[in-house]
Amino acid sequence: MKPEEAAQDIRNKARAYGDAKAQRVYLEEVRKSKKALLMKDALQMGYEAANAQEREAYADPEYHTLLKGLAAAIAQEETLRWEIEASRLDVEIWRTREATNRLQDRAHQ
Repeated sequence: MKPEEAAQDIRNKARAYGDAKAQRVYLEEVRKSKKALLMKDALQMGYEAANAQEREAYADPEYHTLLKGLAAAIAQEETLRWEIEASRLDVEIWRTREATNRLQDRAHQ
C-alpha cells in the first residue's frame, strides 16, 4: 500500500473509530446506571442486602443484553483501532524502505 493510500485509509476510518469508542464509553456508563436501577428494583422486591441486590441486577436479562451490546461495541472499536494501526505500519514500512533505498543509492555512488 502506498503511504498516501495508508494515510487516507486512516482518515477514512477515523470517524468510525471515534463513533465506536463513543458507543463503547456510553455503554460502559449506561451499564452502571442499569445496575443501579436493577438494584433499586431488587430492593423494592424485598432484597435488603446490597450484595443480594447486586446479584439480582447481574442476573437480570436486560443487564445481559446490555453486556452483549458492550461486547459488540468493544469488538468494533478494537477492529477499527487495529486496522488504523496496520495502516500506520504500512507508512512506517514505506519510510524504512525509502531510507534503505537512499542508503543503497549512496553506497553505489
